[in-house]
Amino acid sequence: MKFYQEITLIRNADIDQYFLLSKTFHQIHLGLVEIQNEQKQAPIGLSFPEYKMGENFGALGSKLRLFAPDEAMLTRFDANKWLARLSDYVHCTSIRPVPGKINCYAIYQRKQPKTSKERLARRYAKRHNMDYEAALNCKVELSVKPEAGAECGKTLMSYSQMPHQTIATPFIRLKSLSSGNTFCLWIKKSEVESSNDGLFTTYGLSTTATVPEF
Repeated sequence: MKFYQEITLIRNADIDQYFLLSKTFHQIHLGLVEIQNEQKQAPIGLSFPEYKMGENFGALGSKLRLFAPDEAMLTRFDANKWLARLSDYVHCTSIRPVPGKINCYAIYQRKQPKTSKERLARRYAKRHNMDYEAALNCKVELSVKPEAGAECGKTLMSYSQMPHQTIATPFIRLKSLSSGNTFCLWIKKSEVESSNDGLFTTYGLSTTATVPEF
């Protein structure tokens, strides 16, 4: 990855930063869908330079970076076109070469927590060939831990009634382009010492390809 563009969410008292991040990420995703190959992979990767991971929660921050192996790819992608409707709320830099001195490389990949009630309901709906909303609200036998320190037990309840379980990994709330359902895209960051070229998903994420950190 030799070139990048940085997108900064402009603070606005009237707009929640998480909402703005969701809208910005959605627009970038639409752009990556436009340039994906037949394997639904894109040549542009994303990073979150303000990514923080705490013991109980994480945050993606207010910045995004788009990385590509050459300037022409970012020019073709045209981030400003995709972010035009958000131009009052985000700032996008010009295309720049990656600095010669970097801190490390990182892999940003999608994480799918097993505790997500939405994910469990989607899997149940697929297995039983039923509507997502019906799967979310139908009664099924679930293993839950009713109180802190208590042992897990089987109980009959809907996925929508499952007790909230904290997931520290930061996420972006998005709407599926295919189903229209809202879901959480959890993003895990891993730092590595060496770079690894490759393609990315249409979310700009990968399980193996790296982006530089600086």
